[in-house]
Order: sequence, then C-alpha cells, then structure tokens
Amino acid sequence: MTSPIDIEGSGTSVVVDGEPEPKAKSEAKHEGRSPGQLMWIRFKRDRTGVVCAVIVIGYFVVALLAPLLVKLAGTDPYTLYGQDPTYADQPVLDDFGLPLGYLGGVSGDHWFGVEPQYGRDLFAMLMYGMRTSLYMALGITVLVMVTGVIIGLIGGYFGGRTDYWVGRVTDFFLSFPSQLFFIAFMPVVTSFFVDPREETPTYFRALAMLIVLWLLGWMGMARLVRSTVLSLREREFVEAAKVSGASPWRIVRKEILPNVVTPILVQFTYQLPSTILTIAFLSFAGVGFVEPTPDWGRLFAAGAQYAEQDPAFMFFPGVALVLFVLAFNLLGDSVRDAFDPKSGR
Repeated sequence: MTSPIDIEGSGTSVVVDGEPEPKAKSEAKHEGRSPGQLMWIRFKRDRTGVVCAVIVIGYFVVALLAPLLVKLAGTDPYTLYGQDPTYADQPVLDDFGLPLGYLGGVSGDHWFGVEPQYGRDLFAMLMYGMRTSLYMALGITVLVMVTGVIIGLIGGYFGGRTDYWVGRVTDFFLSFPSQLFFIAFMPVVTSFFVDPREETPTYFRALAMLIVLWLLGWMGMARLVRSTVLSLREREFVEAAKVSGASPWRIVRKEILPNVVTPILVQFTYQLPSTILTIAFLSFAGVGFVEPTPDWGRLFAAGAQYAEQDPAFMFFPGVALVLFVLAFNLLGDSVRDAFDPKSGR
C-alpha cells in the first residue's frame, strides 16, 4: 500500500489509493471554525429560529416601506374618509358612525377596515404605527444596551470602590418605576417647554420618551454584564494579558468584551419587544404619542373605546403585535441555544 506523500511546491499530495488530491482541499478539511461560525451553523439548523428571524426582519422592512405600501393601497392614515366631503360618494360609515361591511369595513379600498366615527383607514394607520413604534423602540434599545454594557464593564472589571459606587448609582435608578415616573414626568416637562395653549409637538414627545426610557432602562443590562465580567476577569487568559503588559482598555476590548457578546445579544432580543410594549402602554395611557400621530399603542387606546361597537378594530393591530412579540421572544431563545456549545441543536 502506498503511503501519503506531500510533494512540496507542487500543490498536490499522493493518497493511499494512488490518486492525487489537491493539497488545499486536503487542508480545508481540517480547517477549524470560529465560535461565530459554529453559532451560525447551529442557528441555521433551528427552523423555528430561522422562521422567527424572517418574520422579525419582515416587520422592519414593512415598517421601513410603510409610505410606499400605503401609497399602493391608495390611502393615508390622516384622511377622515367618513367625514371628508370629497369621499361622500364612497361611504364607509353608517348613520351611527360604524363601519359598513364585514370585519370593521374590510373592502378592496380599505384592506383592514376603517376606524369608527372618523373612517380613517386602519391599514394605513397600522403601517405607520408599526413604523413609529419599531424604530422608536430600536433607538431606545440600542441606547439602553450600549449604556448598560459600558457601565457593567467598568464596574465588573475595575471592582473595588469603582464597583461599589457604580452599584449604588444603579440601585438609585432602579428605585424609580419607569412607567409611573414617565406618567408624572411628562406633564411637568411639557409645562416647562411648551405653552399650555399649544399642542405638544410630536418630536418633543418622542424625545422625552427616548430620554426617560433610556435613563431608566439600562440597569438590567449593566448588572448582567457586571456579573459576567466579574467571573471573566479572574480567568487565566485575562491574567496572562495583564502579565504581558496589556492596558486595561485592550484587555476589556480584546479579551473580555468578545466573551460577553452572547448575553448581550440574548438580552437585546428580549429588551426590544419589552420596549415596544412600554411605548404602547404610554400611548395607551395618553402620555406617549397622541392624535394624529399613528402609533400601535394609540390604536389599542382607540380600540378600547370602540370595543363594544366595533370589536373588529382591535383584530389586525392585536394580531400584528402578538405575532411580533412572540417571534422576537422565540428568536431570543434560538439565539441563546445557538451560542450555547452544550446545546443539541
């Protein structure tokens, strides 16, 4: 039997059966995979995770293309189709202000029906409402994650008095109930910056929500990162980096931060839908977005008023919100399992 012999410089090797095999191909068989590649392989095997990822991405694409989709439908979220004389020849409401037709007035012109009393198109309101809620929540979640990671890294790595004071500041912010604080905070801020005789601008409401939910939302992420860093800073590879003379910034950036990516990503997948529900609650309570700004929470607030007369008004916004939150939570579970090397997926 012929033994394998590498022919240096020729790019081929002689294998046991006498047939040459490309050397590069032989070496590729033994090429190692990075943790990211292993995670991606495990994630692709999880059909539930892949389907949920497609659904979540689809929501953001739909929200981004909301103006185009609404234009294709031939409607907009601000026109009062039930009261505008321009559309008098196309009635959408009866004499009692309720939608004509089935399922809240679903028709070829109004795909998801219309709003009672006013006749606004529900499809247009939902598309724009998703756009407002999703991208508002995305901005808040990114700020919360970045702030929590930075504070958690500082407290966990340096320890001692630094960790003590960081912990006390975290405890101080945790003492504020964010949603109740915002309900009390919004009228006070409005009175300082907006004339009581004028309507509060939408951008001001968005900025106020962003600041408050950011300042009162980073603590959970900070504590999670801190606990992970406390265990990592005693590991051998961190001690070796210290002995080699690496700076604290390099140790945190090169040795510690890559090892906390997993909990950060998993926490992100849980934080985003939670933030969307919080924004919806604030709008539902009347201290978030208000008329005429389309918002998911405002649709539920309006639907609560029409629940007895037109229960179908809540159907499409409710299904859309439940599907998104469920898909994002399942995606978080799949990401966690994909990062777990002990997972059987």
